[in-house]
Amino acid sequence: MIRQTTMIFLLYLMASCSGGGEKTEATGGIPGARTDLPKTLAEVEKDFASFKGIGPVTSVTLEEAISEEMAAAGKVIFDAKCSACHKTDKRFIGPEPKNVLSRRTPEWVMNMILNPEEMVSKDPIGKLLLVEYNGSPMANQNLTQDEARSVLEYFRTL
Repeated sequence: MIRQTTMIFLLYLMASCSGGGEKTEATGGIPGARTDLPKTLAEVEKDFASFKGIGPVTSVTLEEAISEEMAAAGKVIFDAKCSACHKTDKRFIGPEPKNVLSRRTPEWVMNMILNPEEMVSKDPIGKLLLVEYNGSPMANQNLTQDEARSVLEYFRTL
């Protein structure tokens, strides 16, 4: 309920700053509210397997066995560059990575790591996450694709 209230407040706030416009049913009658955002993450995530995100990664193959070497390297990167905003098993400034692959595709996760600015401005899930996490955009840590892949492998161990 709090998330819905927060989202409604944010939509109202955006509408009041936009200069008006006609009321529409799609925005709950809020004039000037953005209509390019889906209503909820759950609505968008129904078919999350089709969401690859926006960025350089178009395909990721995950082996059944986790690469312990890659996961260990990913943990070092995560601890150094990501843990200020992400806690492994709880919400913080950003979402928790535990079980992220049950909510997102590997490609989406890597594109979010590699291309966060474009993801939060153009990707439907990225846009909603930006709203859900109070407008706190993910910082671009300028990781390589190999480093992002190691972080993804670490996420598989959580």
